[in-house]
Amino acid sequence: MTSQANGETAGQMAAGQTVDEDEVAFFARIADSWWDPTGPFKPLHMLNPTRLLYIRQMVEKHFGLEPGAQKPFERLRLLDIGCGGGLISEPMARLGATVVAVDASDKNIKTASLHAERSGLDIDFRHTTAEALAEAGEQFDIIVNMEVVEHVADVNVYLAACKSLMKPNGIMLLSTINRTPKAYLFAIIGAERVLRWLPVGAHDWNKFLKPEELADFVSNNGMTPSDATGYVFNPLSQKWRLDPRDTSVNYAMAATVT
Repeated sequence: MTSQANGETAGQMAAGQTVDEDEVAFFARIADSWWDPTGPFKPLHMLNPTRLLYIRQMVEKHFGLEPGAQKPFERLRLLDIGCGGGLISEPMARLGATVVAVDASDKNIKTASLHAERSGLDIDFRHTTAEALAEAGEQFDIIVNMEVVEHVADVNVYLAACKSLMKPNGIMLLSTINRTPKAYLFAIIGAERVLRWLPVGAHDWNKFLKPEELADFVSNNGMTPSDATGYVFNPLSQKWRLDPRDTSVNYAMAATVT
């Protein structure tokens, strides 16, 4: 039911690149609204606490960090791919991580940079792609890859670049939308056309990935996938929660270097 602004390829795909210019342009048109909790990105604002909880729990477990510490991610270098307006980048910086945040839309980067500066946060925002970072030899302890894979044209090429960006013993956190009738009903019919939580056209159901498909892509690129954990929405409380038993709509998965 969510979307983030980095996507990758289609008609104008260059060799080795996965950026979809149509996807980038679509989200750039609403980039000024990233930090409006009642605007086009309202679903992300609603989901964000649950996404942040998942990231923190998985990173703390992977690196054996002290749960509940004020800045548990200190001395860890983190990459936020498809950062949009910085809804994840800023909390990661507050947790102590050294954050590099990238997006294929220059407009998103400008919006994110301005908001982080006003918030007194030192985040390295860049208008670039995962492939470009990989070619430059950059590496990270943590890669945050939230609501991105459903916007890329070649998942294999994209995840191969992500894998090369991971340090030994690194971890990547992914979330996306399952390709199920229920996801179509909730993420496209419900969120886009009925509730108008998202602009019509924000998602393509054919690009959604089943957990086993995403796990295969992760494995085929030399990483070990975790079991998927669902993001489940309660319409009465208007809140999300983590549920490993229900991955029928939104879900998250971790990938570690084998």
